[in-house]
Amino acid sequence: MVNVDTVYQRVLALTNKEQRGYVTPLEFNLLANQAQLDIFEQYFYDINQFAIINDIGAEYSDAIDTLEEKISIFETSGTIAGGSTLPPNLYRIGTVIFGGNEVEQIEQKKFLYINSSPLTVPTNSRPIYTRSGNSITVYGDNGIITSGVTCNFVKQPNSVTWGYNVIADKALYNAGTSVNFELHNSEETKLVIKILELAGVVINKPGLVSIASQKEAAKLQQEKA
Repeated sequence: MVNVDTVYQRVLALTNKEQRGYVTPLEFNLLANQAQLDIFEQYFYDINQFAIINDIGAEYSDAIDTLEEKISIFETSGTIAGGSTLPPNLYRIGTVIFGGNEVEQIEQKKFLYINSSPLTVPTNSRPIYTRSGNSITVYGDNGIITSGVTCNFVKQPNSVTWGYNVIADKALYNAGTSVNFELHNSEETKLVIKILELAGVVINKPGLVSIASQKEAAKLQQEKA
């Protein structure tokens, strides 16, 4: 977990040092959430890219292990309400479970074929499910199952908030109303860089993109050293 105040203070220190303006708390909160989501989604893209490499050497194996460690922070489980409604914070579904058995996912167009054959018809010990949007339909012995269904899944990161109180026209950090980043501690510098990049593009803070690029280049050079 990365402390939201630490990141904000680093962003402010860099913008003030370079005399590139002031990132307000409201701007920071907006950009911080986008930065966290961008980094989080990049994990899955990178894993997919590594997976298409036929001969994965030690370098790629280590990279995949690192990515999986970072994703594991967001792995959780929950009950599927009514046997159909997926958790609202779900990002990617894992295993669906009913009665201690894994529920196999099938395409909707294959359901009639599977359900019409005695050899493949779903049972409570061999259940199946179809998915549409943020809901699923689980089938067992007596048709649709409406209770007792759970799933393992990767959740979305919680929204980040730099909470504050205004005293003498100045925003002062309030830990009690703040929400930290959920990303791995090692992502602190990447968050700072990403927020500077977004600030330069989204809220038109001239020069912040170049500052972020310089910081990112320095970080990559340090990692390779």
